[in-house]
Amino acid sequence: MGRWEPNARERLAAAALQLYGEQGYEQTTVAQIARQAGLTERTFFRHYADKREVLFAGSPLQDLFVGAVAGAPPSAPLLDVLGAGFDAASEMFAGRHEYALRRQAVVNAHSELRERELIKLAALAAALADALRGRGIPEPTAALAAETGVAVFKVGFERWITTPEETDMAPLMRELLDELGRMTATA
Repeated sequence: MGRWEPNARERLAAAALQLYGEQGYEQTTVAQIARQAGLTERTFFRHYADKREVLFAGSPLQDLFVGAVAGAPPSAPLLDVLGAGFDAASEMFAGRHEYALRRQAVVNAHSELRERELIKLAALAAALADALRGRGIPEPTAALAAETGVAVFKVGFERWITTPEETDMAPLMRELLDELGRMTATA
């Protein structure tokens, strides 16, 4: 693959994930990632700030989730609003089970990456809370719903990546929302 070919960002991400899996995150350098992708270090830094961001940058998860929450029907119950977000977010994972499993294995193996993942999830919760407030949901309900939504997403994602084969994530997320509804109804 030549340097001029398209999809440099995706090639870098694939090369990084491969190298992280083979030799470890700490042992992998930006130069190795660029070389594996058939690109230069300069090209790497045009797309990513550092080797950590290869695993976190450019994910449309927050935009998809928040956009669906904001765009849900005004009369929809809160759990259905979150469900709309889960449905939209699940779409980005379609056909990416193996990639998500490998990525999560790398993240789970390194405290620096787990910390970065938590920061991204906190940003998602803040953006969800803003979207819920924009729908007229008052505090503390908006913050509680957003944090709960992120917790459900985390549990659902972990369950999804541990399934032995590619499945649709959305029904799993909806199942967890239903369980949350049953839990809160009996509390």
